[in-house]
Amino acid sequence: MPKTDPDKEKKQRRVFLKQAADMLEETKKQLLREIRGRVKEETEGVKDDGRDTYDLASDERDREINFILNAREREKLLAIDEALQRIKGKTYGLCESCEGEIQLGRLKVLPFTRLCVRCQEENEKENKRQKTLEDERGYRKLVMNDFEEEGF
Repeated sequence: MPKTDPDKEKKQRRVFLKQAADMLEETKKQLLREIRGRVKEETEGVKDDGRDTYDLASDERDREINFILNAREREKLLAIDEALQRIKGKTYGLCESCEGEIQLGRLKVLPFTRLCVRCQEENEKENKRQKTLEDERGYRKLVMNDFEEEGF
């Protein structure tokens, strides 16, 4: 098994952090340009004069889709800002759960990630377990309400 050079790994990590910061900044700028473009389109929209109900309904649907997209983009912008703050605070790449280092490969694919693979898997298992419990509680309430309505 080949030995790893800790100094080489630290240097790779520093280089990656610089690249990650640059990529996050560029992604943020691109998202802001897209949002501004959509807002501009929306405010310069076509007037209602002479348009039928289908056109108006289509425009409304487009506005709703843009609103949903903008909400997702706002979440992504927040995640980018948080990742940039972690880079500045020298906590980027550290798992928020176990405080171990997140593998560079994972950070390259998911630059906003806050958890290592193991902690993410545990988190997903816990969320799934919670959802199952909530679903079971909801089902039990429905069943109990059915009994109450029938006079049991």
